[in-house]
Amino acid sequence: MAIAEVPARPRASSRQGPFVNEPFYDFRHEENARKMRAAIERVRGQLGREYDLIIGGKHVKTTDKIKSLNPSRPSQIVGIHQKAGKDQVEPAMQAALKTFESWRNTSVEERASLLFRVGDLLRQRKMDLMAWLVFEVSKNWGEADADISETIDFCEFYAREALRLAKTEAPVQLPGERDSLMYIPLGVGAVIPPWNFPCAIMAGMTLASIVSGNTVILKPSSDSPTIAAKFVELLEEAGMPEGVVNFCPGSGAAFGDAIVSHPKTRYIAFTGSREVGLHINRSAATQAPGQIWIKRTILEMGGKDAIIVDADADIDSAVEGVAQSAFGFQGQKCSACSRAIVDERVYDKFLEQLKARVEKITVGDPAENSNMGAVINEGSMKTVLGYIEQGKKDGRLITGGERATEAGEGYYIKPTVIADIAPKSKLEQEEIFGPVLAVIKSRGFDHALEIANDTEFGLTGAVYTKSRDKIDRAIRDFHVGNLYFNRKCTGAMVGAHPFGGFNMSGTDSKSGGPDYLYLFTQAKSVGEKIG
Repeated sequence: MAIAEVPARPRASSRQGPFVNEPFYDFRHEENARKMRAAIERVRGQLGREYDLIIGGKHVKTTDKIKSLNPSRPSQIVGIHQKAGKDQVEPAMQAALKTFESWRNTSVEERASLLFRVGDLLRQRKMDLMAWLVFEVSKNWGEADADISETIDFCEFYAREALRLAKTEAPVQLPGERDSLMYIPLGVGAVIPPWNFPCAIMAGMTLASIVSGNTVILKPSSDSPTIAAKFVELLEEAGMPEGVVNFCPGSGAAFGDAIVSHPKTRYIAFTGSREVGLHINRSAATQAPGQIWIKRTILEMGGKDAIIVDADADIDSAVEGVAQSAFGFQGQKCSACSRAIVDERVYDKFLEQLKARVEKITVGDPAENSNMGAVINEGSMKTVLGYIEQGKKDGRLITGGERATEAGEGYYIKPTVIADIAPKSKLEQEEIFGPVLAVIKSRGFDHALEIANDTEFGLTGAVYTKSRDKIDRAIRDFHVGNLYFNRKCTGAMVGAHPFGGFNMSGTDSKSGGPDYLYLFTQAKSVGEKIG
């Protein structure tokens, strides 16, 4: 059929049945492509409008503003936002605290129903929201589809998980007692999402918070506040009470730090860099005057993810998986493959085929659905180009290695492959967050595992091999939170691949998994003597 197969859904108030991942559009069908082009034109006509802070349901303006720019065309303003600062900290906290007193006592059925309604609205507006991602963060159509589909999945999955947790029973009933176990909300949470999955991660941490009964102060990234504003509009349209989510884009230093350190903040849900995550962890660990709890931190941080290509691997499949993992969304994923560790026996063949595959990647405006768009901003572009120059000194440039100026005025960088990179070198150890792949030669499978594990991160990884023994060894010894075999190391699906990493990749929060909502709740055990 011309449009994506979307299963019929029951009404939000009576959702039943198992969770099913949201299907993706197939843009090879011209009808789907036509509808996406129409959505892009609709959104193009809405660019540049101004958005308010929303605190306790009230719209607030500030003197300072945040301008969200299109990375593919930096002269184009996507949205103008108020900039929350120190003056907005206390109003936002008081609004969240006030609403928490009623929201925490709202039935789980009502909170879950809100998420189901949001999911339905997201489906209705899916392509328009995808178009906002095209403009605000330079995602191509497929990457934008994956982002919004994952957002819908979080609505559906976390609503069902909240209903499941509400039915938890104490594992033992003592004679003469009525024993119960319940999961209650924590309080006011600071939700601080990144720009690279500006809808899915932002919404996922927010939805998990509110379906559990918490209230939220949401500080989206200054590079992607517009899609967050659109999501908050959907929450309001779905019937979310005022003050449950308080929308406060602002600087990390003036507003973010003040919220993190506030004595009434109960937890911080953060996704972003290792440096900022550790800063939040240190701040949260310090008891502020008037603070009566240990703040909880839910941290998803960086990665230096590796794909191991064994000597017996299907090289065609490995090349495709590495190329997709390294250069999907310009390599701007914490799960992206930034290291290919290739057995010396197939090293030259792999590089030859990888070069040919990468040089087929088109770079340009994602509104035209190029394979790769621009990196997020000028600072990121300069950082990535600096790593490339270091890589040219330390290794052998295979392809890319410079700005893609022919693509336009945006922050475009050619997909870059640098071979013969040594273990423990800068390019092999540090997170680049751009379209740069380091290729490292291994002497065998044991050596490959040693190299793969020898970083401070532990987020995702993949192995291409036909050996069952090597698969079993990697399951045991490849120390990452998300491990894949004979497929790419990106593209975790809600429910199937609960997402979160080890070591400096974060607190292994496992978003999209059956234990995620435990992080946003606390268990209360009740024993009542009867008879």
